[in-house]
Amino acid sequence: MAKEELITFEGLVTEILPDARYRVQLDNGHEVIAYTAGKMKKNRIKTLAGDRVTVEMSPYDLEKGRLIFRHKDTGASSGPRPPQRGNPQFRRR
Repeated sequence: MAKEELITFEGLVTEILPDARYRVQLDNGHEVIAYTAGKMKKNRIKTLAGDRVTVEMSPYDLEKGRLIFRHKDTGASSGPRPPQRGNPQFRRR
């Protein structure tokens, strides 16, 4: 039996809640509670209030969702990276 297809929406993070959850205002006007996906936690992608995000939701529960992508700011410049701190011989794991 095939797994149910998930629905994806885009929205704006309006509030950061405790326990790594976020209140997201979707483009269609609905407001949902979303948590950070595992890959975003693993890659240490931080989400702040005001960020554009993509939310994945189950068709059975349209009040909760999972943040799967944080969109980059269009106005942000990709300038040079700041210098690395510490000894470059040792890497942090």
